Amino acid sequence: MAFGRLERSEGPRPFSEINVTPLVDVMLVLVVIFIITAPLMASSIKLDLPRTEAAQPSETPQFVTLVVDKAGQAFLNDRPATLAELGQGLARAAALNPDTEVQLRADEGVAYGRVVEVIGLAQKAGLSRIGFVTDPAKPAAPAR
Repeated sequence: MAFGRLERSEGPRPFSEINVTPLVDVMLVLVVIFIITAPLMASSIKLDLPRTEAAQPSETPQFVTLVVDKAGQAFLNDRPATLAELGQGLARAAALNPDTEVQLRADEGVAYGRVVEVIGLAQKAGLSRIGFVTDPAKPAAPAR
């Protein structure tokens, strides 16, 4: 009988890395659960609100169109108007609804002083919401 050393073969080395696949699976399931339940939790208080006719949903905002053409002529809602008529028309619009918006369309060639005069009439009438209507700019020509 021979006594000898037995050669041992190296077995598989131990797996020393963390397997994150189950962790990612669990986290994705939790994210889906939170996405589904979050909207339900936002309105968890049940109320029976009182009803009244005074609390109507707001209507679309009212506006008047004010145009100043190249000659300096003013138009209120597409009707020609003198400065006195313009002031009265704007005052009527302000009396009906003080939040009425003035949509101002002025030609490029109109003198700045004329536009300021018309804006002053609108502000004197009590209308402070003034919007300037313009055309979109033409796209720039490509450089060659």
